[in-house]
Amino acid sequence: MTVTKNLLSASGGKPRILTGDRPTGPLHLGHFVGTLQNRVKLQDKYDCFFIIADLHTLTTAPGKDKTSTLNDRARGLVLDYLSVGIDPAKSVIYQQSQVPEVTYLSLIFTNLITVARAQRVPTLKEVMHDLHIQKPSLGLLNYPVLQSADILMFKADLVPVGKDQQSHVEVTREIAKTFNKTYSQVFPIPKALIGDVPTLVGTDGQAKMSKSIGNCIYLSDDATTVTKKVMSMYTDPKRLRATDPGTVEGNPVFIYHDVFNPNKAEIADLKTRYQAGQVGDVEVKQKLALALNKFLDPIRVRRAKYEKNTALLDKIIASGSKIARLQAQKTLVQVLSAMGLN
Repeated sequence: MTVTKNLLSASGGKPRILTGDRPTGPLHLGHFVGTLQNRVKLQDKYDCFFIIADLHTLTTAPGKDKTSTLNDRARGLVLDYLSVGIDPAKSVIYQQSQVPEVTYLSLIFTNLITVARAQRVPTLKEVMHDLHIQKPSLGLLNYPVLQSADILMFKADLVPVGKDQQSHVEVTREIAKTFNKTYSQVFPIPKALIGDVPTLVGTDGQAKMSKSIGNCIYLSDDATTVTKKVMSMYTDPKRLRATDPGTVEGNPVFIYHDVFNPNKAEIADLKTRYQAGQVGDVEVKQKLALALNKFLDPIRVRRAKYEKNTALLDKIIASGSKIARLQAQKTLVQVLSAMGLN
């Protein structure tokens, strides 16, 4: 996907990126094609801020059994970042709770958006459905507003996100425009950058890949685990025998081949034989498992390099959070000044 190259960063230098993840567990292939791939590609051209959004986890898991493990999961997220090629020497990786200014800005923003607008964010209903939440907290309703504060605190020009988060960026754009019109021109209007594969279907073929559903292939899965998951993947439910003509379109196994298997001739051959009833699901899945493991091998090598170095992971978080907080304090001073509250 092409990116506008002439954006002017709020810092006066390179254009700026803000994106990140909640530390709710290991990242998966859907995260990679949805946003991680873009982060790695763009970290040389942009000032990148990558957030470990631990405060956002409170919207769905506020219990102490969850909050007490957040720091461990933050380290796990950094490990995933390093394994895919994000370089802390080029990008700022920080922990949201270590930058308390974002909560101040979020409070200001809650007064610039209506309850009705927040309720129209489609991911609210999706999260409630996936996690079986009957009575959402005010924090969950306010999730996109806090996310807006994350983005605008660093005056991001671009926000690489999965397709499901595009509506959140739109809320951010609206809040930025409202603040600028109400007070003064403080914030740039950020744009969303969607990955080449906006939504990757899960291994069950029924929904997008999601940690909450458990239909994932994780970036940290070993080769045996990947092969086992692939061999149990959902395919064409109407195909009972290998000699039956099969459907390729919408078939999760072939979707994954198209995304992760670089051998296009092999894919074309498999598709032709599959549609003609000349190849079984086993062969198609075996070749997919080989392709996926080949794709994941460099990620595993980088992971092994860092996974036992807890001190380094903590240093990356602490250093990044210090840099992020300095920028956050600068922005908050500008916001309060624009509002006449300084």
